[in-house]
Formats: sequence, structure tokens, C-alpha cells
Amino acid sequence: MAGDFRDHVFPLDHPRLAAYRSCDPRSYVDEMRQVPAIDEALSGWTELFEKTRFKGVTTDGYVRPGLFELGPDEAAPTGAAVAAAEALIRSLSPQEREATVHPLDSRVWRAWMNPEFYLNRFGIRLEEVDRAVRNRVFDLADASLSPTGARTVRDVMHVNKFLGELVGLPRVLNENSYNLNLFGTPSASEPWGWNLWGHHLALNCLFVGGRQVFTPVFFGAEPNRVDRGERAGLTLFGEQERAGLALAQSLTDEQAGRAVLYRHKRDPAMPPGRLHPGDELHLGGAFQDNREIPLEGIPATGFDGMQRRRLLEIVELFLAYQPDGPRAARMRAVRRHLDETYFCWIGGRGHDDPFYYRIQSPVVLVEFDHHAGIFLANPEPEKFHTHTLVRTPNGNDYGVELVRRATGGAGLLDGPE
Repeated sequence: MAGDFRDHVFPLDHPRLAAYRSCDPRSYVDEMRQVPAIDEALSGWTELFEKTRFKGVTTDGYVRPGLFELGPDEAAPTGAAVAAAEALIRSLSPQEREATVHPLDSRVWRAWMNPEFYLNRFGIRLEEVDRAVRNRVFDLADASLSPTGARTVRDVMHVNKFLGELVGLPRVLNENSYNLNLFGTPSASEPWGWNLWGHHLALNCLFVGGRQVFTPVFFGAEPNRVDRGERAGLTLFGEQERAGLALAQSLTDEQAGRAVLYRHKRDPAMPPGRLHPGDELHLGGAFQDNREIPLEGIPATGFDGMQRRRLLEIVELFLAYQPDGPRAARMRAVRRHLDETYFCWIGGRGHDDPFYYRIQSPVVLVEFDHHAGIFLANPEPEKFHTHTLVRTPNGNDYGVELVRRATGGAGLLDGPE
């Protein structure tokens, strides 16, 4: 039977927790940077943020042209989002407004990160503003997301609060440990957007008229189940977990020989660097905007009809946070490129085995990963710590390619912080 997170809770006097009991989010980063491996990871991420220009995730270093057109109106909820963004801006003090509203081409788009380290301090932090401003932030998120997406955001935030209480670090981990930034001027016709990010959550949303690009997006949870308190019974990412496992278990021996890259979640056959101390097996995480991710595994052309339908159903589960119109448009693009779509798997295929899987096509990249403990004590990956990720490869994360086409400019994200 899969492990229970309660079996891996540190005693509250353990140095992993007790040493940081007095920390706030800012001092916690300073303290953690005294750990050489953590300082090295944070320094590496900072360099990627500060010294690289956006190109996009590719398979080989070359952005494939012609994949993203402005196209027809997708019935994105632009009007509601504009109204919510304008109300948010009006609610901000002059100082808050200056910190929050950036040029459309600001590098701050790329500052998001999903670890708990409050390293990039842009925008307003929800725990540092009054309730009225926080409510306006949630109004903007709700207006831009599907009902499922809005619910998932609140659930992730609640789990973060649950974790903070579980380990006795509520100043570092709570339901408002998140930053909000706005880019450009909210408009029914011109490009603009926003992002919201913090521990186990990152949303990047760009509107161009009636079209929407809603990647990169990260959702995660440690643990992915709440067993006490007002939300006891809440679980996260079970559908993606079960759907991925069902597809993996449906593979024939020949198919598995192509799809399964490694039989163990942390396999000794992995090359150096494949296992990252922060990202585990994720390849498209924070600051990986330009990563080369070669196609691996089995193409959808190697699947039977049922398996192809399951593959598409998994992608749609990952896109469930998007409103109906944009999600339908994304799925049409995924179907057009289905024969170029690959599925790969790492780990066992038993019901209790932790695992990683990726679905990758020219127009979408989704990843699912079980992790070892960060605030819990499990040294090996367990199924109660989950990360999920969605990206748009080939230059359209953050809607960059659509902005180029809409404005005739060189693109987005190359401007100052």
C-alpha cells in the first residue's frame, strides 16, 4: 500500500523545522542560502532569470515556426478579466500600484517560481495587503479561470496553509504566500496579462482580444491530501494520477519497451543531472523557459484508438483550469498534432508506485511527478507529494508569439524588470 504522509511528519523540534521557527519569508531565504546546495540552486535560477532572453521550450534548440496564429475569437473571458483587473488597480495604493503594474514586455513575467523561497520579490504579496485587495486579486483569478481552475487555486492555497500548520511554520507557508503582478494595460483588444505565483502555484495568463494563453502553469501539493480541519477529505491531482497510470498500465510489452524510460523513479541508470534536487524529474519547471526537451517515449501513432483517446483525455484534465473557449481551442490544436505527440514514463506501473510521466507535442507539454519530501521527511518520492506542469512549447509560453503577431514587435519578456 502507498505510504501515508502522517508516517513522514518531522517532530516539531527537529532541526529541519525548529531552526526556522522565527523566520518570516524573507529571512527564511537568507537562512536557507547558508546550505550550499540550496544556494547553488538559487544562484543558478537567478542567473537564468537575469541573463537569458526568452526563446521558448523546444526539442532541439530551434523554435518551430507557424504553429500559433491570432486566429478567430476563442470566447476568452476578456471583458470580465479587464473589469476585475481595473478594479484591482483602483484598490491599490500608489506604492502598491508601482510595484504591481509592469510594462507588457517586462522580464518579471519570468520571475515565477514554485518553491517556498521568496527570492524574486515583485508585485504585491497577498499576506502583506488588506483583505479588500486580496479579494480583488481573487476576483481577477476567478474571472480568468474556469470554475475548476478557480477551485484548484483555492485548494492549493489551503493545502499550503495546512502544511504550514502541520510543520509549525505558518509564517513561511500559508494561504497567502503568493505574489500578483500585472503586465500592460487591461484592454478588450490589446495584449495584457497577469501572473500569480508562490509555493506550489504559478499562473501566467495573457489576453489578446478574445484569445487567451494560459501557460506556464504549475500546480502542486505536499501533502496532496488534507485529513484534518475544515477541509478534511480534500485531495488534489488524483484524476491526473489515475488517468496517467491507467494509460501506462494499458501498454503492451512492446509499447512499454518504448514508453518506459526507466523502471524506477530514481533509477541508477539515469545520466548525471537527470534528477534535479529541486525539480526531481520535471524538465519544464521554473526558469526553464528555453530548455531543450527532446522527444522521448512512444508516439501516439504507436497507440491503438482507446489509448489515443486516453492520451487526449489526460491532456484535457491538465487543461481543466482554462475557460471553455480557450480550452477547446487548445484541444483542437493538440488533436491536429496528435501524430507528433509523445508519451513517456519513469517508475513502476503498480498502484502504489511513485512515477513521472510527460506528454509532449509541438503545441503542449504536460508533466506529472511524484516527489520526495521537502517539509515532510520521506527521503524517496512518495505519491502524497505531487507536482504538475503545463507549458506551450515553441515560443508561445506567456503568449509571446501571439503578442508578436498582434503588435508586430520583437516580442515579449525582453524588457527591463
